[in-house]
Amino acid sequence: MNEPAFPVRQDVNGYVNQYSGMTLRDYFAAKAMQAIIARGWEVVSSPKWAYEVADAMLKSRTEPKL
Repeated sequence: MNEPAFPVRQDVNGYVNQYSGMTLRDYFAAKAMQAIIARGWEVVSSPKWAYEVADAMLKSRTEPKL
């Protein structure tokens, strides 16, 4: 459920390489933090909240679609 955000890349020769990088959870949290900072919200307690948002986003990916 917490797979890599960018699990593969294609090199200049067209080969696809797998690599580990940030997790999808970290990517979602970073995007949430970006929105928090852009809106001028309090940053002190925001990292915890950003990961709560990321967890909610991950959960919504696994829930059945309506």
